[in-house]
Amino acid sequence: MESSYLGSSEQPLGQVTESDRLLAVLSHVLTLFFSFVAPLIIYLIKKDESPFVREHAKESLNFQITLAIAYIVSFILMIVLIGILMLMVIGVVHLVLVIVATVKAAENKMYRYPFCIRLIR
Repeated sequence: MESSYLGSSEQPLGQVTESDRLLAVLSHVLTLFFSFVAPLIIYLIKKDESPFVREHAKESLNFQITLAIAYIVSFILMIVLIGILMLMVIGVVHLVLVIVATVKAAENKMYRYPFCIRLIR
């Protein structure tokens, strides 16, 4: 298992098809445009068919929920101005980690986001 401050990754247990890899990549990339909706739809459709897609969509969905909580806290803290800085940091972290997760999914590797509350197991 490969681990760093950008998250951890490991090889999948089974064979990954091209369509599974595409859906895993989309479960991360589409969050930049549709937030938690895209990984939720992918998770609900493919959770019983592909363990690779299920794990990527679940991890992406958990990360989007974590980000939503962080954004809400930041908006509240804008009253004391620290929220503005937090919004910028969260935005950059969001973009960087989604890119890393997308690359790992494209390489047929499992990926776990750092700083993520895992509500969906």
